[in-house]
Amino acid sequence: MQFELLHPADQITLMMERIYGYGMTTTSGGNLSILDDNGDIWITPAGVDKGSLTRKDIVCVKADGSVEGIHKPSSELPFHRLVYRTRPDLKAVVHAHPPALVSFSIVRRIPDTRMLPNERKICGQIGMADYALPGSEELGRNIADVFAQGIDTVMLENHGIVIGGPDLFQAFKIFETLDFCARLEIKANTIGKPVLLSEEHYETVAANEEIRLETFRPQGYSAKERELRREMIKFIQRSYDQQLFTSTQGTFSQRLDDGGFIITPYGMDRKYMDVEHLVRVDQGKAEEGKQPSRSWKLHESIYEQHPHVDSVMIAHPPNIMAFAVTDNVFDSRTIPESYILLRGTPKLSFSSIYKNPENAAASFTKDTPIALVENNCVIVTGQSLLNAFDRLEVAEYSAKAIISSRCIGDIVPIDDKKIRDIEEAFGLA
Repeated sequence: MQFELLHPADQITLMMERIYGYGMTTTSGGNLSILDDNGDIWITPAGVDKGSLTRKDIVCVKADGSVEGIHKPSSELPFHRLVYRTRPDLKAVVHAHPPALVSFSIVRRIPDTRMLPNERKICGQIGMADYALPGSEELGRNIADVFAQGIDTVMLENHGIVIGGPDLFQAFKIFETLDFCARLEIKANTIGKPVLLSEEHYETVAANEEIRLETFRPQGYSAKERELRREMIKFIQRSYDQQLFTSTQGTFSQRLDDGGFIITPYGMDRKYMDVEHLVRVDQGKAEEGKQPSRSWKLHESIYEQHPHVDSVMIAHPPNIMAFAVTDNVFDSRTIPESYILLRGTPKLSFSSIYKNPENAAASFTKDTPIALVENNCVIVTGQSLLNAFDRLEVAEYSAKAIISSRCIGDIVPIDDKKIRDIEEAFGLA
């Protein structure tokens, strides 16, 4: 989908559908706007259910102040207008009240974006605006004053967040990423103290960002590869809908019969990815005209070393990642399903997947189908796309249960004898 070619009303409708659908605003809360080339502001209406918004509901506020549409514009139009006047480089604004970010706003804190490698770069500098009455000129001035400092992301005291961007998707991407950081930090603080990345860690990431592959032109696509591409897209979009992926993070790959594999592309919105966007990698070369995920080398190493693995997922869902960004150990001995699918879950060093992906790949034996990487990701392997997806889902749900249990009592893991019974019954020994 070429999002930028959609009419402003369609862009706003699609993005509000995502924001509301993923529980990041309420029926009456939040508003989105776009400043078009004519100087007109397209904005969500006042008093209309965000869960059933259509393109006909979007209001156009003309440059001369006149209004076109069947509804009144959002009551918070004043601060949207002030943001655009203050920052002519911004063409879209996202404002919403996701619970995790509201939690930070009511304790007057900004989420830390230094727990994982890409979030700081995506979110940039974040400011805080003083509290003022919603819809008031004072609130607009408070927000605009922070934007005037060159900051694109502004937390509002006891309110929510406002983000500006060159287009609506770029603003949404920051919004979604910062909300993810907030949720991760809350989960991590529930079980321990988050460990933050150092500048040395960021240097390690940067050193691996510009690696370019040679390319090749596929001679064709077998029926099996076409079917695998279709299945991969189904699971990628399902992973996004399950909030196991975000729009910018999450990688899936699948082995092909000829020794190559197909993998998600770098930098593409997971929500609207389709079969033609997937990238075939073969003998260290990438399909012509496409850029594979930067983790392609790790996927390749896993396939080369482990014939039993046919699918690999790399993801960053907040509950299991709470164990990756703290010193806590994730223990799968909670319920039988968790142990059967996950077994032991080692934690690899942050630098291992960058500096020595071959050694990191060696960890994924038949008894170790999943591993955490410190302050980075969870890596899941499987015998099929469904098997890998199931393991990731179980890992996230198990981690969520463990974190939730902290407020109701002490965890009682399954003891060694019962573990041996599970291993014997399910052929794991």
